[in-house]
This record gives sequence, structure tokens and C-alpha cells, in this order.
Amino acid sequence: MATHETNDIEVLSTNQCWELLRESPVGRLAVVVDGSPDIFPVNPVVDHGTIVFRTTAGTKLAAAKGRDVAFEVDGYDAGTAQAWSVVVKGRAYEVWEVDEILRALRLPLFPWQPGHKPRFVRIETASVTGRRFVVEGGFTSPKSHQDASNERHDRPTSV
Repeated sequence: MATHETNDIEVLSTNQCWELLRESPVGRLAVVVDGSPDIFPVNPVVDHGTIVFRTTAGTKLAAAKGRDVAFEVDGYDAGTAQAWSVVVKGRAYEVWEVDEILRALRLPLFPWQPGHKPRFVRIETASVTGRRFVVEGGFTSPKSHQDASNERHDRPTSV
């Protein structure tokens, strides 16, 4: 299968990637489980250049802790018909030390899935990469068209 590069892809700066990571309420944790890749949705928080999320004992925690993982967030801006993706690669650690647990408890981490999530996992970042591109034939919201139309009508016209 051949791949091709296009000049329409914007490589995001590290700062842009972290900004998008901070704004994303949900992401996906990629791990290896029993020799096969698996992906788990998590709702993370950025904390001093790391990604932190809550979980409970189970497959996700067992597959992540002490291992290399990938974490991804993405989105689509209907106003500009642009998609973006940010990928973090690093090593995941379960938070064990008391002062670290107390610090993690102060983070705004609120799991979406019901149930007790007493464990914290921190991804120590090795790399952060991201890109943004216009989706060919992409959907733009009617509101964004109305906003653009209003802007054109609000501008003075020359005679």
C-alpha cells in the first residue's frame, strides 16, 4: 500500500499539542494485552507535562503500568472543516507514593463510567506529536456559515 504526503498537513508545535491535550475531555490509551493491541477510552488531565487518569484494577491497569503506551486525542472543527490528532508516547506508571496520590486527588479527574476508580496512572511523556488538516469535502456547521455571513454584512462596503 502506497502512502503519500501532502502539503496540506500542518505539523503542530509541542505547545499546540499540549493545548489540545488540555482541552480534550476524553482520549484513548493504547496498550498491548496478551500480545495484541487494545484501546481503552479514558478521561485524562494534563499535569506538569504528563497525562493522568483514574482507573480500577483490571486489564487496562495491568496492561499499562510499567510499560510503554500510546495515548491519543483527536477532534474536528466544524467551523473550519479541519481535523486534528495528537499522540503522546511514553511509559505509564501507577501512582503509589502518598504525596503523589494526594496531588492526584486534587486534580479535576472525574471518571465518566460509574463505579469506584481508586487507582491513578501517570504517563511520563517521551514524545508528543500532532497534526491538523482540512478534510476534503468536510462538513461545516450552518452556524459557522451564518457567522461568516454576518461578518461580511457587518463590514463597511466601499462605494
